[in-house]
Amino acid sequence: MSAAVLIGVISDTHGTLPAAASEALKGVDHIIHAGDIGGTAVLCELEAIAPVTAVLGNTDIEPYPALRARATVTLAGCVIEVFHDLVDARREPIGADTCVLITGHTHTPYLGQRGDALHINPGSPVHPRGGNVPTVALLSIDDDGPSARLVRL
Repeated sequence: MSAAVLIGVISDTHGTLPAAASEALKGVDHIIHAGDIGGTAVLCELEAIAPVTAVLGNTDIEPYPALRARATVTLAGCVIEVFHDLVDARREPIGADTCVLITGHTHTPYLGQRGDALHINPGSPVHPRGGNVPTVALLSIDDDGPSARLVRL
C-alpha cells in the first residue's frame, strides 16, 4: 500500500492569499491553482508551502511565461487536468485516463463527477459568490483513488 498524496486546490485568489488559506494548505504535497492568480507574489507564497501547478485565468494579465490555459499533472498515478473555466474543458475534452478535473472561475465551490473524473472547483478564498463562504479544497489520492473535501476558511 502506498502513502496517500495530499494536494491543495485553490482558485480565484485575485492577488491575495489570505492567511487562513495558507494555513489550510500547510502540509500538502502539491498545490494546484486553477487561475485568476492576480500576481506572481501569490505563486511565490504558495511555492513556499509546496510545489505548484497553475493555469492562467481570464483576469491574469501579468506575464506568466511558464503558464498556459491548461495544465496536466500526474500525481500518485492519477492524471489531473486543470482549466480555469469549465467551458474550456468542454472545448478541449479531457483524456480517458483523467481521474480528476479541476476548474475555477465561478467562485462557487463544487465537488462532483464529470464522466469518470472527480470534478473539483475550490471556490474562492477571497471573493466567494452565491452566498458561499471563502473556501479551498483538499484532494487526497491513495490506493482507493481520489477523494476531495472543501475547507471553509
